[in-house]
Amino acid sequence: MSATKPIRTATAKVAKVVKIQEPSKSSASASAKKASSARDLGKKITTKTTSVKKAVTVKAVPSKRAVARGGAKAAHAAKGRSSKASATSKASATSKASGKKGSASVVTIPPQVDDELGRLWDGFKGSRSPDARERLILHYAPLVKYVASRVAVGLPASVEQADLVSYGMFGLIDALAKFEPGRGNKFETYAIPRIKGAIIDELRAMDWVPRSVRFKAREIEKAHADLESMLKRQPTETELAGRLGMTRRELHDVVTQISFVSVLALDEMVSVGADRGEQVSLLDTLADRTLDPTSGMEGQETRGLLAAAINSLSEREKIVVTLYYFEGLTLAEIGEILGVTESRVCQIHTKAVGGLRGQLSEFD
Repeated sequence: MSATKPIRTATAKVAKVVKIQEPSKSSASASAKKASSARDLGKKITTKTTSVKKAVTVKAVPSKRAVARGGAKAAHAAKGRSSKASATSKASATSKASGKKGSASVVTIPPQVDDELGRLWDGFKGSRSPDARERLILHYAPLVKYVASRVAVGLPASVEQADLVSYGMFGLIDALAKFEPGRGNKFETYAIPRIKGAIIDELRAMDWVPRSVRFKAREIEKAHADLESMLKRQPTETELAGRLGMTRRELHDVVTQISFVSVLALDEMVSVGADRGEQVSLLDTLADRTLDPTSGMEGQETRGLLAAAINSLSEREKIVVTLYYFEGLTLAEIGEILGVTESRVCQIHTKAVGGLRGQLSEFD
């Protein structure tokens, strides 16, 4: 009995608390009305949103037929635009080409020329005048000489500069024929490479030596010059072979190969002597195999006997012989110097020659 009493008391308290927290009937009905009105408003908003979405979908997505019709129209319009653009580009290209041709045919005078030279160019390029062509060749001929002198620096002495000038004239004539004044370039700028090319082409056509042999010869000459400047003397074969990176036997083979193709002029000047300061022609360095040493000694002895015989003549006879044979004067000029007639000089000359013959015959 005592145990159930506290339980009843707790149950009564819980019931009171529930009654206190339970809302009234009027407030529950008001909240129910508010909930139903909110549900009705939500339904209306949902309906309007759905109708708007359908309208947007209908307006934004056209039908397949409309899409196909619009694509065909767009393709036709693009094709028309491309054809017009291509026609326009062709017309512009044609007009540019015709303009270039017209300008090339009109411009006949290169830039930076005086009036007289301009008239020559106009006569040559405009009317193909032979006289204007010849005068232009003569006017630009010094340009060929300038190019030939520059090219001759690296060539051997056996190549004449006059030959290079003649080769370059062909390049000048070709440059005059192919030059286009309408491009705005100076003729000298265009002609110099063509003149140089004509000279080099002709030299290569006339050279029978392979280019490899020419290269070896240049390498040996360069090594020889370098060693001579470094050592201040003539390099030996061992030093030259070491500079070139080969043995002496290989150097001899290369020099022999080069010597077979070398061409020298007999009147070319070469350096001789201990300090290589004396210049003589190559012909003077060749041995004369037709004379033996005895004939040279006999000639020297004969000249000594003749000098002794001349010294034995009288003073006037000696003067006549010297002026006539050594100075190249005539008998009349000798007579004016001596103050006698030409016939008297002839008598003195005859007497002197007879005396010389007699003395030389005694020596024989």
